[in-house]
Amino acid sequence: MIDFYFWTTPNGYKIAIMLEESEQRYKIRPVDISKGEQFAPDFLKISPNNKIPAIVDNEPNYGKGKPISIFESGAILWYLAEKTGRYVPQDAEGKASVSEWLFWQVGGLGPMAGQNHHFNSAAPEKIPYAIDRYVKETARLYGVLNKQLEGRNYVAGEYSIADMAIYPWIVPYKMHGQDLNDFPNVKTWFERIGNRAAVQKAYKLKG
Repeated sequence: MIDFYFWTTPNGYKIAIMLEESEQRYKIRPVDISKGEQFAPDFLKISPNNKIPAIVDNEPNYGKGKPISIFESGAILWYLAEKTGRYVPQDAEGKASVSEWLFWQVGGLGPMAGQNHHFNSAAPEKIPYAIDRYVKETARLYGVLNKQLEGRNYVAGEYSIADMAIYPWIVPYKMHGQDLNDFPNVKTWFERIGNRAAVQKAYKLKG
């Protein structure tokens, strides 16, 4: 059984998708970030960066090891892929491609779209320069993704944790000031991922 420390954010849904796709047994441990629960001492023992998601795998190595706690969504995805042997290719080239696009999401799309959302929706003062900067950078990243998806059904060839990482950050595209009609390959891919049963089940989860 995996304890899944979750809230309804893009990074939270990344892990929910993987847990559903890989058919893991898990229990939701809600962490209401609107109430500051991510700063609770017990949670900080699991996630010292006071961010969700995090997991505690109570049965690593088929129950032969002590529980393992993991924070950072990219690390969790990679751990679950290695544990289950699913959604990361075994060949060196395929594995490298998935890792490139996973890191592209955690180091680029997520932070830039997050700043986009902050300055558009959460900042106490509207700062035109910041809004313009992050909307344009989000659009640039959508363009990078659109080019990568040309002639491909999935980001790194076969369906993988790279797709699971990226998809939740495209879900709020309207909030990010983007129009998927400007990125036709992204739009087709987005619809393809959204039609997966595991993805739909993940998005029904509540904190």
